[in-house]
Amino acid sequence: MSRISKVERSEVTPDLAVLFDKIYAQRGNVPNMFRTMAHRPEIFSTMMAHFAAVLNTGTVSTKLKELIIVRTSQINSTPYCLASHTILARNLGWSDDQLSNLAQWPTREDFTLAEKAALRLAETVTLDANNVSDEQFAELKSYYDDGEIVELLCSIGLFNYFNRFNNALQMEPTKPGEGGCAALSIEKESTAPPVETVASC
Repeated sequence: MSRISKVERSEVTPDLAVLFDKIYAQRGNVPNMFRTMAHRPEIFSTMMAHFAAVLNTGTVSTKLKELIIVRTSQINSTPYCLASHTILARNLGWSDDQLSNLAQWPTREDFTLAEKAALRLAETVTLDANNVSDEQFAELKSYYDDGEIVELLCSIGLFNYFNRFNNALQMEPTKPGEGGCAALSIEKESTAPPVETVASC
């Protein structure tokens, strides 16, 4: 059980309720981590904007970002993040074998050299960012431009933050339907609600 409470939709301001509903419409739940952060609305709302920018903008593929997120979360032993991001990575095209045996990436032939450079970065930064050598950085720059390196580091850094937040709070994985209003949860059992229903509950 998580060490602190999760904020219910009925407890938030109208502005935050809109954000809750947007997340629910996209994911089918409002993740427990987000509902916990909602104890401080300013942190929650700005974190959501940052999360979207890191994952959904730039020129590095979301597929690669999810791969390094999974590796970062594996190193940090974070069941909460792995529960959702392993599924996301699989849905983007990574195989169960690749994800289950991701620690063996250096010897595998089904990752490109560019993907391996990103995975090496995820491991080094997560274990000790001071150990990114000049040689490693030169290798990284042979595959990625400056903006892409920023994207990779922000993805790794963001999930080191999330991993530590969730591990410290013993965050439990979110179940389908959690975080919406009670009426929506009942409707969901029989039919998928339209976005309008989500926003008006």
